[in-house]
Amino acid sequence: MQKRTLGSSGLEVSAIGLGCMRMSFGDKPIGTKQEMVTLIHQAIDRGVTFFDTAEVYGPYTNEELLGEALAPYKDKVVIATKFGFDLYPDARPGWRGFNSRPDRIRQVAEESLKRLKVEALDLFYQHRVDPDVPIEEVAGTVKDLITEGKVKHFGLSEAPVEAIRKAHSIQSVTAIQSEYSMWLRDRENDVLPLCEELGIGFVPYSPLGRGFLTGKINENTEFDSSDIRSHNPRFTKEAIQANQNFVFFLEELAKSKGVTPAQIAIAWLLAQKPWIVPIPGSRRLDRLEENLGASDVQFTKEELQNTAKALSTIPVMGDRY
Repeated sequence: MQKRTLGSSGLEVSAIGLGCMRMSFGDKPIGTKQEMVTLIHQAIDRGVTFFDTAEVYGPYTNEELLGEALAPYKDKVVIATKFGFDLYPDARPGWRGFNSRPDRIRQVAEESLKRLKVEALDLFYQHRVDPDVPIEEVAGTVKDLITEGKVKHFGLSEAPVEAIRKAHSIQSVTAIQSEYSMWLRDRENDVLPLCEELGIGFVPYSPLGRGFLTGKINENTEFDSSDIRSHNPRFTKEAIQANQNFVFFLEELAKSKGVTPAQIAIAWLLAQKPWIVPIPGSRRLDRLEENLGASDVQFTKEELQNTAKALSTIPVMGDRY
């Protein structure tokens, strides 16, 4: 597995990380804890060193899973986790409202350290910008945690340009996490240019378009009520049918290169910038291996230009939320 550095921070991670949310939170069926521990170990065996979680996933259970699975490898991996919500574990989905007040950030840091069984959090993201707390105050709190040795790197998730710039002026931002894929490219207009300007890495989640870009979803696919796609505008039967043209294009491109549509989708992200590190989620070894195989797929400059031109002509039906 190739390595990449997130911006100018010096934080080196595997070129493809592993999004772990669905290992203990989200759509069913979810595998047993031991099955997920085994899969995490299999990912490490294949060169993955970057793992993404959050206290809200579960809540808490996903961090606990990673804490157990990664304990023997804590000096060899990078774990990203997040703060930013008030949690209600007995309710569903488990959180209610933003909360990035300094005392809450500190509380989350202390509790995440215990669940992850580490002495310092490698990458600590604000999960979503809190409209009631100035981003400078958030960045200052994380800066203090870094000074105290409890956090190593600061990140922001789904943050707008203005918030990123303000936060970075207080504490260097190592990574921005946001949804980005071949069928959701609006980050190219604002956030990605800013990341390049400021030397910030970019971590795309849902790089496979919540599974749509694998080519394995059609208008007959049924989603469990626990699946976020069951109430996602891009996954109505009408939208799925309309968006099949996107899949047809991916399938043809994949066929021409002798790989799968999923590998094309991830490889395309890798080809955009050397500081982009996608984090596809997986709960099965065959899917994990398929995703990691994308690191071997190369695009020529002409192929990227032709792909960009083609993508600009394919309409996508449905908002992402």
